[in-house]
Amino acid sequence: MAHYADGKPLGELTLRTLAMPADANAAGDIFGGWVMAQMDLACGIRAAERAKGRVVTAAVKEMSFAKPMKVGDTLCIYSHIERVGRTSMVLKVEAWAQRYLSDVMEKVTHADFVMVALDENGKPKPIPSEA
Repeated sequence: MAHYADGKPLGELTLRTLAMPADANAAGDIFGGWVMAQMDLACGIRAAERAKGRVVTAAVKEMSFAKPMKVGDTLCIYSHIERVGRTSMVLKVEAWAQRYLSDVMEKVTHADFVMVALDENGKPKPIPSEA
């Protein structure tokens, strides 16, 4: 059973991946850009499911890193659809580190991602209402 050091994650577990040496600097800290890319992938999954089609990232609102990720940690991305507009949606996304060979979970960062639904021509399209 996981032990959450910083409260409980918001949203559903959307993506889990292992932080590898290629994703780190010389000190063994994982690049923030790698963490952000994994958050973006998770948003793409969750938003495409909700939009029932293609989506793109339009914006990422303010992100700061509270704790480092280290090589060997498992990155767990949680996402929650906060708001759905006509062609866009806002997702609240949290990145948590499950520390190497432990059940300790620590929140690394969080941000709001704005995703836009696109049609086959790359133009914004309405997001279907939930059934």
